[in-house]
Amino acid sequence: MERREGRRGVANAEHSVRGDAAADGEARTGLIRALLWLVVAALAVRQTAVVFRRPPGERLTDLGSWVGDNGALHVTGSLYDGGRFTGTPFAGLVLKPLAGSAEAALGVAWTIGSLLLVAALGVVAARALPAPVGRRTALFAVPAAITLLMLSLPVRNTLYLGQTSILPVLLVLAACFAVRGQRAAGLLVGLAAALQPALLLFAVPLWLIGRRRTSATAVAVFALCTLAAWAAVPKASWAYWVRQVAGTGLGERPDSLANQSMHGALLRFGLEGPLEIALFLVLAAAVIVLGVRRAVRYAQDGQPLLAVAVTGCVVVAVSPTAWQHQLLWVLLAVVGKVGRRASDRLVWPAVVVLVVTLPGKMLLPNVGAAVPVRDNMLLVAALAAACLVPFLPRTSPYWLRPVPTDYAKPVAARWRRVPLLPFWRRVLSRPNLLLELLLIRVVYSAYAQVRLAATAGRQVAEEHGRQVHAVEQWLHIDVERRVNHTVAEIDWLREFFDYYYSTFHFIVPLTILGVLYVRRPADYRWVRSSIGFATLLALVGFWLYPLAPPRLMPGLGFIDTINGVQDFAKPDYGTLTTVTNQYAAMPSLHFGWSLWCGVVIVMLAPKAWMKALGLLHPLLTVSAIVATANHWVLDAAGGALVVALGFGLTYLLSGPRALRPRPAPGPERPARSEPAGDSEPAGDSEPLGDSGRAGDSGPAGDSGPAGDSEPRPAAPVGGTAG
Repeated sequence: MERREGRRGVANAEHSVRGDAAADGEARTGLIRALLWLVVAALAVRQTAVVFRRPPGERLTDLGSWVGDNGALHVTGSLYDGGRFTGTPFAGLVLKPLAGSAEAALGVAWTIGSLLLVAALGVVAARALPAPVGRRTALFAVPAAITLLMLSLPVRNTLYLGQTSILPVLLVLAACFAVRGQRAAGLLVGLAAALQPALLLFAVPLWLIGRRRTSATAVAVFALCTLAAWAAVPKASWAYWVRQVAGTGLGERPDSLANQSMHGALLRFGLEGPLEIALFLVLAAAVIVLGVRRAVRYAQDGQPLLAVAVTGCVVVAVSPTAWQHQLLWVLLAVVGKVGRRASDRLVWPAVVVLVVTLPGKMLLPNVGAAVPVRDNMLLVAALAAACLVPFLPRTSPYWLRPVPTDYAKPVAARWRRVPLLPFWRRVLSRPNLLLELLLIRVVYSAYAQVRLAATAGRQVAEEHGRQVHAVEQWLHIDVERRVNHTVAEIDWLREFFDYYYSTFHFIVPLTILGVLYVRRPADYRWVRSSIGFATLLALVGFWLYPLAPPRLMPGLGFIDTINGVQDFAKPDYGTLTTVTNQYAAMPSLHFGWSLWCGVVIVMLAPKAWMKALGLLHPLLTVSAIVATANHWVLDAAGGALVVALGFGLTYLLSGPRALRPRPAPGPERPARSEPAGDSEPAGDSEPLGDSGRAGDSGPAGDSGPAGDSEPRPAAPVGGTAG
């Protein structure tokens, strides 16, 4: 009896431990979900505040031009006489009852209504994910989808302009996933096409997948709505359909960057007239054939949301005008799975999210070869989703079980009181190059934007400059003026330091990252993390302590060897360019990045002469920043501090990095099995992830997030959608 009671006690204890662990998991899941919904609420409040913080004449400009005191809907003649209304005649009939409302009240109702439409769109899209859907994904999908929609350029532009472009997208999604019966679905698609005629293209894949009643109903409803508009406003209908060729001549110039269709791109490339029209028609026909075939294939494969997104991307590409607030279809293409390896799974979603949420100038530099792609980023993404990206079918063996990522063996932290991040595991394989380039570009653009904004004005910066100069005098290290004047008197030395300061700041770090990416990918991840942390910490310094460099301090007699003599009598003398903040001097990233380069080279270079060159670079850089009067000596000390903190944070968060010799080449390591589905780690695409070489030590807690063990059945879609 005692032995039986003992066994029962052990069993009860194990059950209690497992129950507590499950309860903790549920609590964490609930907390994360609550935080996501809090983010959604904060974004909604912020978007509303952004709209109503603008003066009345600068907010909801399109809506005001339609329903304002002198709006197009008040004009007794054609809706298009003033050139302000760009919707279809049917849209004019729908909006006309709103024209009598007060502008302020209408603006509030319109903005709140648009936010509710965005929320509904996120709910429908999240519930249309292809099965199997894990439990955590089912819980997090809705707030995550609404958050992405809120951050996207189409939604932000729609809220800013007061447009109706969210409603047609919601009508199509509701037709495919939220209503029962093919006639009801066809009614919604027809109404969407009556608001945006290019959406009538959805009738083609619907017909091809067997939903012919839905397709026929959509065409009939579109025709009835258009005929009703002809009967009610014949003059406006004639102007829209005949004189303006289905609205192509309305709104902004069709060759403006806002028009992200193939027609707009061809006009921007300099083509016009019959040649441009013929080429556009040929390209549009090819995109329709390829895109619709792919959409039908994905619909039959059980991925109806991807099929709808692909068809929407075809609509974007072949429409004569596809303004940026009409490009939500590109964001929906994020649901497609691309790549056999787990490490590549985040590449396509990351590209889509970045393209749809950030302007093109943040993603690509302003260089000749990249300008055509930068100016047409949304069109390129739409064409890729419609015709090129090889989305995995659900029958693929890699759909649920991609090739797993190779991780280093975890070890315990050296300092037990420092909790290592359990999801931050050392990846041994090479990261995806496209994702890395996008990451570097976006981080640098954000760095440049914050650096520009982190200024408190000339008076504060000069006061801080006097404080730094006084501290240096007290420490007897105020050597800047003596070095500056000595170098300025020697022509060849001045030219050398000017060139070194202007050139090697970016070339050397990028070269090191490139070499490590190719030759030592695991070490690339580790050093990339450290410079990322150092740069983020430097931004905090720029923001909190704007500092005038020696060359911009009046009365101290410094010589600006690079930019020439400054006229201190002018209030804006320090604004030498429009692309940099002249008071972002503390800490000095010129010296910080060079010190980072030196440390990395000393740690990883195989030859002694390479290590010596690595040490020479920070020495030359600190000489250059002092000789050119661009930084104080204490700025260099600040740069060294943030670099040390960057290395320290990388160490603390990801564990010790053991410097071991490279192992001899051998057979490839077999891929170890990992849980399928949502539990598969994101691979090697962590923004500030870390890794050691093969055989290096990694952080504790190698196990990733637990997999979803309760897949949710697919949401009813009322038949497969196109």
